[in-house]
Amino acid sequence: MSSEMPTIERPVYKGKGQGKPTILFSSVFGPYAQNDSFGSRAINPMELYHNQVTRVQGPFSLRMFHRSWGLMFIQQNIQAPSTVLDFPTQEKFIHELQVGDYDIVGISGIVANVHKVHRMCQLVRRYSPRSVIVVGGHVASIPGLENMIDADYISKGEGVSWFRHFLGEDETAKIVHPDIVSGFGTRLFGFDVKNSSQDTAATVITSVGCPMGCNFCATSALFGGKGHSVTFYDSGEELYNLMCGFERRLGTSSFFIMDENFLLNRPRAMELLDLMERDGKAWSLYCFSSANALRQYSMDELLRLGLSWLWMGLEGEDSQYAKLKGCDSVEFVGRLQELGIKILGSSIIGLENHTPENIDQVIARAIKHNTDFHQFMLYTPLPGTPLFQEQAAKGAMLEDVDLADIHGQYRFNFKHPHITPEQSEEFLLRAFQADYDVNGPSVFRVINTVWKGWKNFHKYDNKRVLRRLEQDSATIRRYAYGALWAMEQYLKESNRSVQERIHTLREQFAHDFGSLTKVIGMISGPVILASIRREAMRLKNGFTVEPSTFVERRNWGGL
Repeated sequence: MSSEMPTIERPVYKGKGQGKPTILFSSVFGPYAQNDSFGSRAINPMELYHNQVTRVQGPFSLRMFHRSWGLMFIQQNIQAPSTVLDFPTQEKFIHELQVGDYDIVGISGIVANVHKVHRMCQLVRRYSPRSVIVVGGHVASIPGLENMIDADYISKGEGVSWFRHFLGEDETAKIVHPDIVSGFGTRLFGFDVKNSSQDTAATVITSVGCPMGCNFCATSALFGGKGHSVTFYDSGEELYNLMCGFERRLGTSSFFIMDENFLLNRPRAMELLDLMERDGKAWSLYCFSSANALRQYSMDELLRLGLSWLWMGLEGEDSQYAKLKGCDSVEFVGRLQELGIKILGSSIIGLENHTPENIDQVIARAIKHNTDFHQFMLYTPLPGTPLFQEQAAKGAMLEDVDLADIHGQYRFNFKHPHITPEQSEEFLLRAFQADYDVNGPSVFRVINTVWKGWKNFHKYDNKRVLRRLEQDSATIRRYAYGALWAMEQYLKESNRSVQERIHTLREQFAHDFGSLTKVIGMISGPVILASIRREAMRLKNGFTVEPSTFVERRNWGGL
């Protein structure tokens, strides 16, 4: 593990004379997709996609949850007996406090969770008064947090080394990566999709932080800011061996690389590619990357590397961010999609040069990319970021904003030079709606991109790449025709332009994949359409979904 984080003085636990202390790690309690006094918000559910990517797509919105990977990672890398309690209710949290009699309780949250963290500290004091409380995660960046909650310690930055130091363990010990299935609880078209480890990407956490240091980025700021990060796996060989282990244990051939800018380190990526080619690994990689990092590679290298899904910051046409300098992002996104690479583009609404007069132009430029998914976020000064410091120094931070509403999907929390908080809320929703109206459901776009990749390269002379393309397109080929027919019927009256494009793609599918695909699709299509209509009605009536609670115990054998 290599660290480029600034050195911060850290405490040492002194509460237990003999034996290892017992630890409870917990995420904040649910339910999440509702408005309540603990800071839950209906517009801020515990779902990445439905929260900030497909939020206006109704029954076409991708519903999915992701575990609290940081807690899992810390638990795997300490020797003390520990329990991870992920997505508990208050009642389950209280029960675990009472039966566990823990020496240490660690609570993780983001800024918007501060009221829940406060409540959980109160519950620890009431039901497990001898426990030492440690609070970490992005919530730790709030100035004066120690005066807002009743915690003994606040952990800032990378948690493995923090807890190893706190517990008196070897901070230089080898990092052990837990087996993590990237998503669970998937729901689409009103159907619950059963996630198996074979069909779901394994999460590979290669680093935390990002050296690019964009001024709004809370992740970069939490781990040292511009020029800093903590890398767990420095070489392609280390990554390759790790991924082989996941392949063997989980049965997967796809990997979500949790690294804010994975492809920035070209030597590591190329070493990984060499090993994949040596052993014939037809793996699919899901990555974050900036445009400038991607431009270090030829399109052929990206194809051979197995890049299948990419989260890419688009920010804005005239943004100051170096990661986009000199890049025609619209043209570049199109070239990537021709390889079959699905793109999740990320755009910011409310940069300081945005005005009510130019916001429609800003939105039009963003949706021109026609990315498979599009995240829109408000320009938000989050505690700990350079942007927060800049706005605070100018006296521009609004004082009457509840911290529970600072998540980038509601309103500005600062005085924008041109846009009011009320306007920011409307402009954000306008962006989501425009993207959906012009480009259609994300699932349609994904099918189109996968089809492009297959169409362009199904006669490619690299058998390993061909196997990967076949794997990536297998599910699409099985279900896409029926899904396209159902979407076409559903949108017939509301969006004729998108409906016609879906129809064209459906006809191309029938031509390229044969009559059996069409026959199966005409059987499944009406079933899918009926489910879409039921889901739309459920959503209209306030239907929400919540994640299951997970309880995972480790190192309890000797107690």
